[in-house]
Amino acid sequence: MTIQRHGTTRRYSDSVTHNGTVYLVEVPSNLDADITGQTANLLAGIDRLLDQAGSDKAHLLMVTIYLADMADYDAMNRVWDAWLPEGCAPTRACVEARLAKPEYKVEMVVTAAQA
Repeated sequence: MTIQRHGTTRRYSDSVTHNGTVYLVEVPSNLDADITGQTANLLAGIDRLLDQAGSDKAHLLMVTIYLADMADYDAMNRVWDAWLPEGCAPTRACVEARLAKPEYKVEMVVTAAQA
């Protein structure tokens, strides 16, 4: 099977697709925003990357959410719940972690099926 990479740099790709499965990681680009703004920004990026890879949020399989502070869990979930289509919830984990930049409040690792 062919491996397709999008947005590839020396260090990482924005997404990789293999055998009908899309893998991606997204971080927010609006680092001065609160958790609500960063989550909305990040999810818009996921929408864009999934579309680029021939998928969408209705085809999510697994998402791991990393929060810099678990105190942001409820606020992040409000944005997540409004974004996710009814009946399309993936398997999901949410953990607290020290992220690569101190300004990051959230990061998500996504696995999805191609549409």
